[in-house]
Amino acid sequence: MRKLWDSKVSRRRLIGGAAATGAALPVLHGLVPHEGLHGQEAEAAAEHIAERHAAHRGSGHLGAIGRVDPRANGFDPHEILRDFDEGILLGGVREWEIVAEDWEIEVAPGVKYAAWTYNRRVPGPTLRAREGERLRIRFINGGTHPHTMHFHGIHRAASDGVPGIGPGNVGPGQSAVYEFDATPFGLHLYHCHSTPLAEHIAKGLYGAFVIDPKGGRPPADEMVMVMNGFDTNFDRSNEVYAVNTVAFAYMEEPIRVKREELVRIYLVNALEFDPVNSFHVHANFFDYYPTGTRLEPRDFTDTVVQGQGERGILELRFPYTGRYMFHAHVSEFAELGWMGFFEVVN
Repeated sequence: MRKLWDSKVSRRRLIGGAAATGAALPVLHGLVPHEGLHGQEAEAAAEHIAERHAAHRGSGHLGAIGRVDPRANGFDPHEILRDFDEGILLGGVREWEIVAEDWEIEVAPGVKYAAWTYNRRVPGPTLRAREGERLRIRFINGGTHPHTMHFHGIHRAASDGVPGIGPGNVGPGQSAVYEFDATPFGLHLYHCHSTPLAEHIAKGLYGAFVIDPKGGRPPADEMVMVMNGFDTNFDRSNEVYAVNTVAFAYMEEPIRVKREELVRIYLVNALEFDPVNSFHVHANFFDYYPTGTRLEPRDFTDTVVQGQGERGILELRFPYTGRYMFHAHVSEFAELGWMGFFEVVN
C-alpha cells in the first residue's frame, strides 16, 4: 500500500508541484525549447517546462489511506474527546499520578512516531478540577530523558516545573510532587519544560487542564480538542497535523452531536514549529471565551486563530441536522490531517 506520507519528504514538497512526477509532458505552445539549444541548455529548458506543467497539475492530495487502529496506539481520539480525568479526592485534596514514558504511536496510517508521553497517550490526560481546590500531582519519570510538568495558572515558584526551580528536572526513574491551588478558573494546559523545550513539547508531553468556576457552567456536550502536529523527519517542520493526535480521525467517523444541544469545545493549541493554528466550523458560528477566564464571550464568529500555547472555550448549537466540516483555516494543515466532521442528529 502506498503511504500518503514519506518520512524523507517535507510537507511542502509533499503538497507542492514536486508531487507531480513521471507523467509524459505535452508540447505546450510557446514553451518549446528553442531549436538552437543543445546539451545542458536544452535540458534546463525542458526541466523548466516540466516544473511549470507540474505546478498546474496540483498535488493530487486526497487524504489518508486506511485507518489507525486505536488498540495499537493504546488510546482512541474519539475517547480522548470526552475523557475528563478528575483524579481522586482524598482529605480535601484532588490527586493524580502522571507517568512520563517513551511510547511509539501511529499518527497517520502507516506513519509511526517515537513519542514522549504522559500516561502513554498524546495528548496527556485532560485534568479537571474546581476553582479553589487544593491539587496534588505525583509525577513519575519512566522515560529515558529528564522531564518536568509545568502548569499554566497561578501558583508558587516551587511548583512551576522549571529546571533549576523547585523539583526542576526530574531524571529517569525519579519522581516529584507538584502541589498548588486551582486558580484561576478557565482552560489551561500543562507541558514538559525541560530543554530543548520545543523538542520536549513536540514529542508529545502536553495536555489540557480545566478548572471549572465555583458556580459551574451550563450543562453541555463537552469535548476537548488539542491541536497538534508531528515532525516525522526531524527537520523542525511538521509533516502531519491533527486534533488529538491522529490525522483525519474525525473524517470517516464524525463526532456525533445532537441538534440544538449546547456543545462546548475546550480548544488548545499545542502545535510546535508553526507560529499559529486555527479552528473553523462550517455553516455555523460560536461564542468564543479566550482562556475561559471570563464568563462572557469575547467574539461571535466561525473562525478563531490561536498562537502557541493559546487556548479558549467555544460554545455553539447546531440548528440543523447533517454533516458539518471543521478544520484549520490553514489549507496546508487541513490537507495534512487537521480536518473532521460533526454529525448532527435529532
